[in-house]
Amino acid sequence: MSRVEAKKPSLYISEPLTKDIVHQSLSVLRGVLKSCYGPAGRLKQLHNGMGGYVCTTSRSSAVLRCLSVSHPVLKVLTASVQNHISRVSDCGLFTAILCCSLIENFKNINFLSCTVIKISKHLLSLCTDYLKSEACGCRVSVDFSNLETLFCLVRSILMSKPACMLSKTEIDHLTTLIVKAFLLTVPCHVETNAVLGKCIIVPVKGRRVVDSTVFPGLLLETPENQLAKPLSVKRTPSNIIKIALFCVSMSGDLFNPEEGSITVRHGISLEMSELDQLLNVGRQLVNDEIGLVVCQKVIHPSLKQYLKENHVVAVDRVGLSMMEPLSQMTGSKPIASIHSFSPSCYGSLKDVCTESFASKHFVHLIPNDTLVCSLMLCNRSETTWDELKCAYETAERVLQLTIKEPLALLGGGCTETHLASYIRHKSCNLSTSSFKAIDCSQTQYQLVADAFCRSLESVACSLNHDDGDIFTDVVYGHCWFVPSGFSSVSNWSDLVSKCGCGINDNTQNLNWRVLQSQFSSPVLQSCPKEPSVKATDFLTLDCFAAKCSGLQVAVETANLILDLSCIIEDQN
Repeated sequence: MSRVEAKKPSLYISEPLTKDIVHQSLSVLRGVLKSCYGPAGRLKQLHNGMGGYVCTTSRSSAVLRCLSVSHPVLKVLTASVQNHISRVSDCGLFTAILCCSLIENFKNINFLSCTVIKISKHLLSLCTDYLKSEACGCRVSVDFSNLETLFCLVRSILMSKPACMLSKTEIDHLTTLIVKAFLLTVPCHVETNAVLGKCIIVPVKGRRVVDSTVFPGLLLETPENQLAKPLSVKRTPSNIIKIALFCVSMSGDLFNPEEGSITVRHGISLEMSELDQLLNVGRQLVNDEIGLVVCQKVIHPSLKQYLKENHVVAVDRVGLSMMEPLSQMTGSKPIASIHSFSPSCYGSLKDVCTESFASKHFVHLIPNDTLVCSLMLCNRSETTWDELKCAYETAERVLQLTIKEPLALLGGGCTETHLASYIRHKSCNLSTSSFKAIDCSQTQYQLVADAFCRSLESVACSLNHDDGDIFTDVVYGHCWFVPSGFSSVSNWSDLVSKCGCGINDNTQNLNWRVLQSQFSSPVLQSCPKEPSVKATDFLTLDCFAAKCSGLQVAVETANLILDLSCIIEDQN
């Protein structure tokens, strides 16, 4: 059969980074992402142009997912950042803005891409080695016996999500709840292969944020008229409540015709036969001293009534998502058949009670050892609740990463400017043998290092959305923000009280300089110092693992794009 239309040849684009369309697209993408960055980031309304759901957000995951990117270079960049976000959940905007800045600044040097890539790899290794060293002046240790650092980490995440529409009081309340919920999932007795528990989010929309609360154990939503008041639960002689967990339907439904045909003798009722089997299951559960029956699907009303008469609480329709935490919390094994099961599948609970909130009613399962908890998360509208849920998931992931590697980096742009100061100092003190090993001249290295540092500083500058000035000091290399309209003032200490991360104040003579000025940045005579104070109630902190990963992804993605010599695109 002949083709309706002749096959088109593939489109060949040589040296894609020399095309104006690539620079324009990168500039637009960078502008969109910069405008979202930080606590004062501008919100975006995202929709598909055909109506339907509108997402109001400044999160990188939502913005990158909804942006329509057509050029292959931008597809590589956005895919790389999205992969980073899927792994660590944080620092997506930092990674994307830094990558765009690196590409732009490296291309302006007009060196061979292979030379730039070799030097940037060396600069990346200097950064990562410094960040992982004890001498690093922009990281803090996280002590889990002192909750203040954990509070700072979580508070910083919530403050960077303006679409949640949270006040300071609400941020403080949620910070405490999130840390408490996370600590409830940490095992009390550490084993070789310790596994963190789970925190289940219970959504409550249209309520005040400060109504949010955390419960040890699980909340299972039930109709109001399903449970007796007060709740009477059968207990064993040892005062525990035994639980049976079913993952099979207990509704008495007949077989699915698609599974095959069955032959039934005359006078036999399949419905009654199935119900008799369910009641036999109920009798076995009562004889085995079960106090609670939980079913993933539906329980027949007759079986519910029988269990109720024997002081056994029955909860059905809990859904697939609750089966794993139920099994983990109670030690029970999901029962997949109503025809045969072993008592070894049963689990246990400390207590069962009822909870009511707004118009919702719950059965509260209280475990013997808390590894599972329920966070009742409230916000005033559906849009802000969705954003708050994502903020919680990011905070939870950051705390999980932090417990593996108990370190944090200074936020508020201070890590970026501190690293830039460190790289400028190191690049001026490299030996001749280092240049030979990299196969570049000192001038080439200095120019690439300056572009690298300006890219880091541009991320810090992205935090400023109100046309103010941004400074860095030459003692600690930290970032300082000055309100707009004061650029002619000579005594900057009258205008700034704290650096971006909040660890340094203006009581010292720090010799500030303007970031991203038209003049070259002065080189520090010594390595930037480590702040003498490492604890405060209001530190802005970033996740160590997420930011280190973001730095590496940004540099490696920029190098990959710089190394593109051609693009071959199928036009059919």
